[in-house]
Amino acid sequence: MEKYNRVYNFSAGPAVLPVEVLEKARDEMLNYQNTGMSVMEMSHRSKVYDNIIKEAETDLRDLLSIPQNYKVLFLQGGASLQFSMVPINLLKNGTADYIVTGQWAKKAYQEAQKYGKINKVATSEDKTFSYIPDCSNLDISPDADYVYICENNTIYGTKFHQLPNTKGKDLVSDMSSCFLSEPVDVTKYGLIFAGVQKNVGPAGVQIVIIREDLIREDLPSWCPTMLKYKTHADNDSLYNTPPAYGIYICGLVFKWLKKIGGLSVMKEINEKKAQILYDFLDNSKLFKGTTEKSSRSIMNVPFVTGNEDLDKKFIQEASSNSLVQLKGHRTVGGMRASLYNAMPQEGVIKLVEFMKKFEQENS
Repeated sequence: MEKYNRVYNFSAGPAVLPVEVLEKARDEMLNYQNTGMSVMEMSHRSKVYDNIIKEAETDLRDLLSIPQNYKVLFLQGGASLQFSMVPINLLKNGTADYIVTGQWAKKAYQEAQKYGKINKVATSEDKTFSYIPDCSNLDISPDADYVYICENNTIYGTKFHQLPNTKGKDLVSDMSSCFLSEPVDVTKYGLIFAGVQKNVGPAGVQIVIIREDLIREDLPSWCPTMLKYKTHADNDSLYNTPPAYGIYICGLVFKWLKKIGGLSVMKEINEKKAQILYDFLDNSKLFKGTTEKSSRSIMNVPFVTGNEDLDKKFIQEASSNSLVQLKGHRTVGGMRASLYNAMPQEGVIKLVEFMKKFEQENS
């Protein structure tokens, strides 16, 4: 890290990217594979770019073992656009069930209400979203078109470690902050989406993985062409100019993940990193985690001292020690360390060493 005078960036997103990927992008910036131009300057209709986007899809399919009856779409609009696209495209009966475990799930729930009868079948809002509710026997609507979750809650540091029992209904998951952090059985979902700026690439790309039978033609006449999954599926994500350079970076990240051994290896690395921080928090007299242990995320770890002034002092001094972007989300305060795939273990070790020192000096 010192080679480039880089900090340890704990931002929740846009977030840290692998140095190896950034170096590769740097080396190819002015002249991609002897084309004499940057990918940034390249027509998305060119054969060279067509190879880039197709290879990215192939590598993603390999990483997640995505079955052939699922389409992979590279889209724009951020994950928040999916709060609209999901209900517009998937509501047939006009009913859907939402499990609200954080701010993003709540926003998705509120947005979906514009398009149908949307039921909140479980929530953890009673305890500031600090846990994942029991979803083993929910009151699922008989006519629900899908059940919706935000699988990893970036702000509150919670994660579904067991998927809800949807009683046969299709599961839709916002995986933005845990996408590609561990293996996933895609067949358990009707649709997965993720904004890539946490674990996969630069902001501006969203990835949608959707089972083909959910891609409908019989959408309401008012539905904009760009908001139909069919539009993008039929055109291999090239209906209009895609976020071309961002997809190229995602493709480099996919290759990096394959090189290190895939998602099983990535999960082991991520669990070790998170354990280092959680072990310290569980034994600290000054710092404490804010999430129930059974619901903890290995991607986002919120914590507090219990004193707002001390929290501010910690964030400021940490930043002076090259440990940056540790301020918690404005809705909860305190601190938050995001430990995405590209955060090296040494960054977490440095953070814990600094926390120990700060605790000694401020007890």
